[in-house]
Amino acid sequence: MNAVPVTYFEAIRRALRSEMERDSRVILLGEDIGIYGGAFRLTDGFLDDFGPDRVMDTPISEEGFTGMAVGAALAGLRPVVEFQFMDFIASAFNMVTNFAAKSRYRAGAAVPLVLRGPSGAGVRAGPFHSQNPEAHFAHTPGIKVAVPATAPDAAGLLRAAIRDDDPVLFLEHKRLYRSLKVPDGEFESAPEVVPLGKAAVRRAGGALTIAAYGAAVWVALEAAERLAAEGVEAEVIDLRCLVPFDREALFDSVRRTSRLLVVHEDNLTGGFGGEIAALAAEHLFGDLDAPVARVAAADTPVPYAAELEDAVLPNATRVVETALRLVRY
Repeated sequence: MNAVPVTYFEAIRRALRSEMERDSRVILLGEDIGIYGGAFRLTDGFLDDFGPDRVMDTPISEEGFTGMAVGAALAGLRPVVEFQFMDFIASAFNMVTNFAAKSRYRAGAAVPLVLRGPSGAGVRAGPFHSQNPEAHFAHTPGIKVAVPATAPDAAGLLRAAIRDDDPVLFLEHKRLYRSLKVPDGEFESAPEVVPLGKAAVRRAGGALTIAAYGAAVWVALEAAERLAAEGVEAEVIDLRCLVPFDREALFDSVRRTSRLLVVHEDNLTGGFGGEIAALAAEHLFGDLDAPVARVAAADTPVPYAAELEDAVLPNATRVVETALRLVRY
């Protein structure tokens, strides 16, 4: 009998529940997370199990409930804020960047706060429910940014984020919620906690390094399979976290392959891939046999129409074409 698969969605749900059982200071805040169970039903049943003092339905006011969560964190609790869609964190930008992020520097006060929710495109949700906001916050000192690509990492990184004493932006790609599955036995045997700031090699190779995070890891792996059919063995690095960033893992890979291709779903201009390219130019210039390349989304809002959305987003074909250009450079 095959083991029951665990989805990316269920992995997050299990980790959240286990952390609430482990630590009574963990509380949840967000729109419709209690009685309704969340926009995606991720917290379904949590209100019955943990009560209204720990699972709090909030008004439609991202700035308000994020500010309340910052205050709760300063008071000794460990809040987890759910945004129905990560696009709406823009409404809480001031609270996140000017209060949560700066409190340790300004007053020596820890803010153990997790800001989590669905991000990303590819599900025909249009320009207001498909954004990848990581670069806005990776730019702000004091915030950690985790972007899991696998079900075990979604659980392990979330546990690490909840236990961390600094605010963590936790981006869950909605396209992976139910499409990505692993056998239950494989999930249970994975590490309970995945440290923030440790990248993982998802595929070994020597021809070039493809660095990616979140759902883009699967685009990179598909491209690597196609490249292998042409005799090009690409190494795929899953960054897992953008802040803290695992320079050592990236640098070690690039020193061995001499080529770097960065893939992410966020817009090209100002995307985190530019930071990775700059690091490579500053520290690995003598090791590179070709320019650093990037494959990312076009600089446009995410279209609603399927054909236009597919045209805007990075895909394996573009990654293969770019990788071959680097290898032949």
